Amino acid sequence: MVNVGVVGCGYWGPNLIRNFSNLKSSRVVSCADVKEDRLSHMKQLYPTIRATNDFREILKDPEIDAVIIATPVAQHYPVAKEALEAGKHVFVEKPLAQSVEEGKALVELAARLGRTLMVGHTFVFTAAVNKIKDLIWSGELGEIHYVASSRVNLGIFQEDINVVWDLAPHDISIMNYVLNSRPVSVSAVGQSYIRPGIEDVAFLTLKYPQAALANIHVSWLNPNKIRSTTVVGSKKMLVYDDISSLEKIRIYDKGVTMTPHYDTFGEFHLSYRYGDIMIPRLDDAEPLKTECQHFVDVIEKGVPSRSDGDHGLDVLLALETAGRSMRERGAEIAIEYPPRTESAK
Repeated sequence: MVNVGVVGCGYWGPNLIRNFSNLKSSRVVSCADVKEDRLSHMKQLYPTIRATNDFREILKDPEIDAVIIATPVAQHYPVAKEALEAGKHVFVEKPLAQSVEEGKALVELAARLGRTLMVGHTFVFTAAVNKIKDLIWSGELGEIHYVASSRVNLGIFQEDINVVWDLAPHDISIMNYVLNSRPVSVSAVGQSYIRPGIEDVAFLTLKYPQAALANIHVSWLNPNKIRSTTVVGSKKMLVYDDISSLEKIRIYDKGVTMTPHYDTFGEFHLSYRYGDIMIPRLDDAEPLKTECQHFVDVIEKGVPSRSDGDHGLDVLLALETAGRSMRERGAEIAIEYPPRTESAK
């Protein structure tokens, strides 16, 4: 049984409390928030959970093994740092921190203290994303040419981070996970239309090894809510629609091949293939529940983490480099990765 304390009971914290409370292998002992109304609400839902407006009470509690952090991004680093120093395992919502420097410090601290550090990149625990990973690495799609993603809707406008830091972590995390790789460079352009200085629309292009390209469109300023990713391979293509309830993945047996040999330009032609569309069956388990159970398993059983500190740091590096590119009007900038921590080798 892993005893946990949750810091932050605003938008996402209650979902984490619910899932950790429902697991047979974990128990929520305490929750913390600066707002009394949020604490009162949690007490009504979970009368046995202790509530406090001082998160340090959770850190001092010897009964608590792990701290779950669902605060605004600016508080991720200081709270996670204190929790690790208090000897707690840490689960922190995405992004890991608000800078690469902070993220790197947390990864190194967790490795030095031998504590689990996991980042809440929930999409790597969805059945659809794991199916995409399986399809890519089984070779069914062939060589991956490019991945294109759109994550747009009207709102919610954030006050402390721009749209890239709010929405793009999902897609960067997904792409790094399914490709089992890290982008070598990124170029990005963005624009602020509603709040000066906080980009609400952005386009990112990431280059991965083996010439694979990835394009990400994120926006808080779009009439439709779209959560769509297209993966184009040399053999087949697929579309992942996260909004669809029944057909999240469609695999298209479509492609194009070039005549291998020709002597004159008149003999050159392309062959187009239009095959069947397949809709695979997916497990309907709640991704957040799977993620919470995974965190417990990492602590108790030592299983490799899908979204450890290094995974979160890789996402931070792409985000921070994208910010530099936007300031330099879309310049392509190489991503410089630090050496992996000992725990990740």
